[in-house]
Amino acid sequence: MIVSGRVEYEPEADDADGGERADGGEGEAQLRLRYRLSAATADAYAQAGFTAVVQDVVLGADLATYVRLVRTRPLYVIVLAPNAAAVAAREAGRAKTGYGAWTVEQLDGALRAQTPRIGLWVDSSELTVGETVEAILAGRERARVD
Repeated sequence: MIVSGRVEYEPEADDADGGERADGGEGEAQLRLRYRLSAATADAYAQAGFTAVVQDVVLGADLATYVRLVRTRPLYVIVLAPNAAAVAAREAGRAKTGYGAWTVEQLDGALRAQTPRIGLWVDSSELTVGETVEAILAGRERARVD
């Protein structure tokens, strides 16, 4: 984790197409480093005989790139995709925020409009934690992306 010198990957002003775009500079470089390191760490744990679980926000074409970074197979990808209203309600009940300058609506838009449908997508909007786990286990073969 970068503590000193960390630069957030933040949205910029609307681009020419009217959509949001990110900075593409140091923030993006640090995001890509985070993805590479977490993929390599997952592989190292798997090589040592552990089941590795990586939790992150990976949107747009970055999801396919991330899947290629992880070498261990079989590989399972689960995308938790609650609707924006459910995420906003959950965020309102938390003491801290985790999205920086991004809004829930921006992230939800990128998830639904730009992210390839890789693996198992679970709409957990109305699910408890236990029900979400059950949905993942029931759909685990659809999550496999060898």
